[in-house]
Amino acid sequence: MATEASWTSDEWRTKLLHCCGSRRWVELMFAQRPFASLEDLLAKARTVDAQLGRADWLEAFAAHPEIGTKTQTISTWEAQEQSGAAQAAAATLDELSACNQAYKAKFGYIYIVCATGKSAAEMLAIVQDRLRHSPASELVVAAQEQAKITQIRLTKLLAET
Repeated sequence: MATEASWTSDEWRTKLLHCCGSRRWVELMFAQRPFASLEDLLAKARTVDAQLGRADWLEAFAAHPEIGTKTQTISTWEAQEQSGAAQAAAATLDELSACNQAYKAKFGYIYIVCATGKSAAEMLAIVQDRLRHSPASELVVAAQEQAKITQIRLTKLLAET
């Protein structure tokens, strides 16, 4: 891919870190270069995802803002991903906030969901269901959601260049 060839090593790492907040994921992906196509990039990301452990996933999760939080520090991508929550009624956001707190208390990290295309009500129903999971099974689900987010962000990364 011509665009990636023009990026410095530091630019690559910064761009990859914006797609997934795990430094180990970034280094493993960086080592996979060059990428022949978007499909190759996405396939290699799935391969790298399979190599991550609990600490790597927790680091990736920590890079996200809490679902439904209105803050000045979220990126354009994060704002787009969470746009369904931005349109929600105050009562729904309050309930989502309470569930976010319960989730973090139970699992030790923020609620991770691929929010793209989901309304606040959908995300609320999902977190309520996931609060019934065991910590071990929820980590698997959260990692799968992070992987979906990463795939979307990698696609956006190449679309913007």
